[in-house]
Amino acid sequence: MNLNQIAEAYVKLVLAVGQHDDSYVDAYIGPAEWREQMTQKPLVELQAHADELLEQAKNLPAAPADQVERQAFLILQLRAVCAHVGRLAGHTLAFDDETKALYDAVSPHLTPADLDLTLAQLNDLLPGSGELNPRLSAYNKDFEIPREKLDAVFTAAINEARARTRKYIALPEHESFQIEYVTDKVWSAYNWYKGNSHSLIEVNTDFPMFISRAIDLASHEAYPGHHVFNVLIENELVKEKAWIEYAISPLYSPMSFLAEGSANYGIEVAFPHAERMKFEKQVLFPLAGIDPDKAERYYEIQAVLQKLSYAGNMVAKQYLDGEIDRETAIAMLMKYSLSDAERSEQRVRFIENLRSYVINYNLGQDVVQAYIERRAGTQDQDLRWQVLTDLLRSPKSASMMV
Repeated sequence: MNLNQIAEAYVKLVLAVGQHDDSYVDAYIGPAEWREQMTQKPLVELQAHADELLEQAKNLPAAPADQVERQAFLILQLRAVCAHVGRLAGHTLAFDDETKALYDAVSPHLTPADLDLTLAQLNDLLPGSGELNPRLSAYNKDFEIPREKLDAVFTAAINEARARTRKYIALPEHESFQIEYVTDKVWSAYNWYKGNSHSLIEVNTDFPMFISRAIDLASHEAYPGHHVFNVLIENELVKEKAWIEYAISPLYSPMSFLAEGSANYGIEVAFPHAERMKFEKQVLFPLAGIDPDKAERYYEIQAVLQKLSYAGNMVAKQYLDGEIDRETAIAMLMKYSLSDAERSEQRVRFIENLRSYVINYNLGQDVVQAYIERRAGTQDQDLRWQVLTDLLRSPKSASMMV
């Protein structure tokens, strides 16, 4: 088999695995008949096929210079398929082994003591005294977007993110998105890529949305995040180069590490701090009916809270490795992520459903950020956009970005 044949077999394999796991195929823009003709095969058969394809990909002759990274990335994608089929068959890996197999990365190990200094900083910043969690909840009340104003705020944020992105990235004129508001989800928002440069973006309204999340979600889910990534993949890799493996996005794979990491770092690229503050004060805060004079302190606190992002990885690792029970996981998230009881319970449901996927957001962002800033620094906006765009056009796994 050659590289293109293995790529086609990989797509069909992922579709077959999707017959056993409804969440697995995150997006598919390949031939409709491949999906329509798919029949469910036993996991043991899929495992053997996945292992065989992986070995065949490893033993291919060296690829042409312009396809070396393509071949390396496909091998890692196949390794992730092997690991996921194994898990579906009941072979659960330890947290770090799972993240390495699925996402080509291992999250730094943290202990509660590593987070105590950040909690101390927040203790000095937040009004009031006593436990941090209720103090933060009380403080955040002033920054909730009223439900009746949510669409106006989010639409303004996404339109601004789109305008900023299109200034630097050439996108098809017909690219588009649709926004829907949903409930009863384990995530806060989701991009469902439909093909032909169109996305459905769902925003979960189970809980009130804070003003900081408007730009975060607009950039992450759409511009220059998931929507833009998928548009570039579809048009430049699938249609122009006929690299068919990119016609499918398995959720548990190195592709997700890059997708989540670049979508998170893309927020900063699209909205450098000073520009973000100006836009939020002049547009989003007034649209939401929130006092713009409170923005500076609010974002000072958000910056410190960001230092707690790896708390979720720590809790997920201990919970999935059986070191703590569900109640302890919720309590630890309340203490070290400072989310309230309901949001912490939602976070645990996310971990139960998507397991070690949690590392893709924070570790993914840090790896992408380091990769881009080694090449573009932090001040040259044109160069940062260029390196980010090149990365989206030529996907790399975590180990390929080091």
